[in-house]
Amino acid sequence: MFSIPLILSAKLAFCTMMLIPILAFPPAYFLAFGSCRGKSILDALITLPMVIPPTVLGFGLLMLMTPSGAVGGAWQTMTGSRLIFSFSGILFASLIFNLPFAVQPLRASFEKLDKRLLESAAVLGLSPWQTFYRVILPNSISGIAASSILVFAHSLGEFGVILMVGGSIPGRTQVASIAIYEAVEAMRFDDALYMSATLVPVCFFFLVILNAINRRQQS
Repeated sequence: MFSIPLILSAKLAFCTMMLIPILAFPPAYFLAFGSCRGKSILDALITLPMVIPPTVLGFGLLMLMTPSGAVGGAWQTMTGSRLIFSFSGILFASLIFNLPFAVQPLRASFEKLDKRLLESAAVLGLSPWQTFYRVILPNSISGIAASSILVFAHSLGEFGVILMVGGSIPGRTQVASIAIYEAVEAMRFDDALYMSATLVPVCFFFLVILNAINRRQQS
């Protein structure tokens, strides 16, 4: 059915959007407010998935996620199941692939904060965690929203990395982008058109919202 890959893509995008703040907030905070020399290295490491070919990133993740790999072995020990060629596997890959798209908007939002707010928090004796929770987070809502929307929209179009670590298992790892590719290969152009025509307006809608948020931040 046409709807199954679309639903799976939406599920993957939603799960990625909900989980990625756990990974994105710490490096975004450090890059915005840290002062040690490691910032440039961390920045380059986080940005790396944006510039290397998806197949290279996918191959690297595949090696980590096999039962003999560090991540895949630990996962199999804890759960008794393989990480590769599973929804959990493509979700893990999606989190890594989308990390720079989450960190950069958050970092920009943190850096735009009025430094007087942070100074006031320090004068009042707030701990770094209290400052983050009570001052930084409430004043960075637009950046958080922009990060979430960008990650969701980007996740809908993932192809190379997902194919490398998840294959194309219908109902489990065959997301819409992979289903479209296979439909074109099989010359089922009507199927490809249906799924494409569904994805394009959704992505366009989220990008319009993202642009509106960016304009609001700049004003």
